[in-house]
Amino acid sequence: MSMTLTREQVLSLAEHVENAELHAHDITKVTTEFPDMTFEDAYNVQWEIRRRKEARGNKVVGMKMGLTSWAKMAQMGVETPIYGFLADYFSVPDGGVVNTKELIHPKIEAEIAFVTKAPLHGPGCHIGDVLAATDFVIPAVEVIDSRYENFKFDLVSVVADNASSSRFITGGQVADVSSIDLKTLGVVVEKNGEVVDVGAGAAVLGHPASSVAMLANLLAERGEHIPAGTFIMTGGITAAIAVESGDNISVRYQGLGTITARFE
Repeated sequence: MSMTLTREQVLSLAEHVENAELHAHDITKVTTEFPDMTFEDAYNVQWEIRRRKEARGNKVVGMKMGLTSWAKMAQMGVETPIYGFLADYFSVPDGGVVNTKELIHPKIEAEIAFVTKAPLHGPGCHIGDVLAATDFVIPAVEVIDSRYENFKFDLVSVVADNASSSRFITGGQVADVSSIDLKTLGVVVEKNGEVVDVGAGAAVLGHPASSVAMLANLLAERGEHIPAGTFIMTGGITAAIAVESGDNISVRYQGLGTITARFE
């Protein structure tokens, strides 16, 4: 991996991108100004955004993988999964309200989240390691919200934008990984009472645990790992679905209950 940005440019970009998130205004993708940016540059910006939030007293409450479903990769025209972090104020309770005034152009996707009971280290982390280190899985809905104009971006830019992270909702029922087939687990997404998408866990890199393994291996490139007790969203099972104020969503998970929310 290589870097093209100076430390000062990383700090400036992190402030620029995070301000777009905090004040809900869109910006031009960062590679417009810095076309030679690398993935290492982009993750440096993301980790600086994380540092800025923690310095203000926010807590990082989990990690997320992005662009892991075949449907999502096709939708966004990319083929490499990425990761981001989840801050405490991103969390919305099941059945709660998502304030669209705090967002730009939100979309939802159904996901399976893992909670670890043992640390996971890369490189070389695989599905078996993940399943052995998993405490339980729980259904989740992510509300993604790219800060880039018209939801148009390249992969480097979205990494710098913390993988479009904005809000997430957890609920339904927890399950032991040995009691559920995550590959065939079905999901039905409804918006305003109508089915808008369906999917199964295998859409996430063949098995959602593969996504967690990939996260461990990606973190290892920065000398980081997944600690025990980490909440990890594994990526969208379906394509992202646009939502706006006035919408109600309900996501049913086979054997794991239902998550609901409304957007105002």
